[in-house]
Amino acid sequence: MINGRRQSDGGIVPEKSPNKPQGAEEMEGRPPVKGKAQEHPSPRTQSRTEGMQAVLARIRKAVQRDKEGKLTALYHHVYNIEHLKAAYYQLKKKAAAGVDGETWQHYGQELEANLEDLSGRLGRGAYRAAPVRRVYIPKADGRLRGLGIPALEDKIVESVVAQIFSVIWEEEFLGFSYGFRPGRSPHLALDALTVGIELKRVRWVLEIDIRAYFDTISHEWLMKFIEHRIGDRRILDLIQKWLRAGVLEDGSWTQSEEGTPQGNLISPVLANIYLHYVFDQWAHQWRKRNARGDMIIVRYADDSAVGFEHRAEAERFKEELAERLKKFNLELQDEKTRLIEFGRYATAERKRRGEGKPETFNFLGFTHICGKKRNGQFCVLRQTMKKRMRAKLKALNIEMKRRMHIPIPEQGQWLRSVLMGHYQYYGVPRNSPAMGAFRKEVVRLWKRALERRSQRGSITWERMNRLTQKWLPNPHICQPYPSQRLCVTT
Repeated sequence: MINGRRQSDGGIVPEKSPNKPQGAEEMEGRPPVKGKAQEHPSPRTQSRTEGMQAVLARIRKAVQRDKEGKLTALYHHVYNIEHLKAAYYQLKKKAAAGVDGETWQHYGQELEANLEDLSGRLGRGAYRAAPVRRVYIPKADGRLRGLGIPALEDKIVESVVAQIFSVIWEEEFLGFSYGFRPGRSPHLALDALTVGIELKRVRWVLEIDIRAYFDTISHEWLMKFIEHRIGDRRILDLIQKWLRAGVLEDGSWTQSEEGTPQGNLISPVLANIYLHYVFDQWAHQWRKRNARGDMIIVRYADDSAVGFEHRAEAERFKEELAERLKKFNLELQDEKTRLIEFGRYATAERKRRGEGKPETFNFLGFTHICGKKRNGQFCVLRQTMKKRMRAKLKALNIEMKRRMHIPIPEQGQWLRSVLMGHYQYYGVPRNSPAMGAFRKEVVRLWKRALERRSQRGSITWERMNRLTQKWLPNPHICQPYPSQRLCVTT
């Protein structure tokens, strides 16, 4: 509320600064606002003709007007039927069903009635979050990654809340944070890292990976961080329901004491909010207070790369970061968190000491290598990670065996889409050799699959070449040079 009046655009209650100075750590753990800010707002009627984008625009303006206040009137946007309907149509139609067994198509047969019922339960507080169904998918390193599949109605409500949260915290997120944000792709993070290494006096790169990040997020700390900006108790209760819904695996229910399941629509936003307070703000202040040389930071989700001019600062940062994460129930993964000598000076320095070539590091699916342009200037070479390529080819071989007996034109169209998707992501400048090697392996796997269709014999390479020329496109660069993209963005 502002000046004693409730605001329909998510009225803000400014939070007064304490009389006594407090450190950043104390502010992060502050309790929720006392008094009327915690009262449940009375239900209100929202015009069904007002679109979600208009609501988000008004919330954005409210946040911009007061960058430290709390939003206290948000919940009525969540159970608005038009907002729920828009969220329903944004869901993937062929997504797997959760524990309720409800599919997008079946729910849509009586969409109006179902959404009326969902809106009513949300409005009167009768909505209950269902457990997520746990499934496992293989990772590039051979391990399995657990994914949570929420019930369909949970997806709908989570989608609405995720849009609201994204607008609110987008005004706070820092420039070096790229994951789960509108208009910020992995390629933008990769380009920012490349340009930073090439233009700054970076001599050391710290590759950071957090162990089981999504599974170890502290619910207590997460709620404290959310309460920095959200004063609507019903929204906070909704988040608590999703966090406590638990996991259903092989018919056995397990309560969630920590973490937020990957697969929930709200999880990426919550995870980003968590690291904003735990890592981003802390790293930003550390750079301002402690860095005497150049220092660059790039974070995408739980993967980060930090460049330093001085090794002593890099080692100190790593040590203090481990202590910082421990306070918030997080831990660095030692096998993937490495400090390496990297940059324009690395090759000469290592040669002077009689050491080998500079080490490489991985970030967002690419191996980063110290290289040179044709004119001899230093540049960062980005090549497809071999581990990622092997995992992709392995999965492709399994799927190709499943499709072995379908008509060849259908196989060709499917493989064409696979290659085009691969080129779209990995088609960065100077990565043509790796993409060519990937296409060559796809051709080899396709030839082997076609030969298994019959016992009559092998397929000649002459015929195979005709098929590949017709269906499999050659590698091509889809992404601009890093400096070009950042200039356009700026």
